[in-house]
Amino acid sequence: MTSKRIVLHFPQRLVEQPIVYKLVKDYDLKFNILKAYVTPQEEGLMVLELIGEDKDFEKGMDYLKSTGVKIQSLSEDIIRNEAKCTDCGVCVPICPAQALVIDPITRKVHFYDNKCIACELCIKICPAHAMEVHF
Repeated sequence: MTSKRIVLHFPQRLVEQPIVYKLVKDYDLKFNILKAYVTPQEEGLMVLELIGEDKDFEKGMDYLKSTGVKIQSLSEDIIRNEAKCTDCGVCVPICPAQALVIDPITRKVHFYDNKCIACELCIKICPAHAMEVHF
């Protein structure tokens, strides 16, 4: 079983196509939409968590690529800039996914990108602007 959080960039010509529907129907993938910016006549962006059997997941990714959808791992788009972070911890209680935690021994903030749901709450609250999104 595979579970990944990915970012899909839709070219304008595909925004009105049933791309995610085909992932469910033809490739038996389950999805959770974490974020979506889809507007007719413009490019679209969706952050999805996709879950399915390994072979179905690979076939679904091949299908997306064949349509022209650009696929990225979510961890490529949400970044903690370690040089800017002051480890103040303001971001920790606001994170609904618990992707940001304070180490009880070192008191340093750790970012677990595999838990991130791209809600961007940490970006808005971080006084040092250490959390960055690059969609």
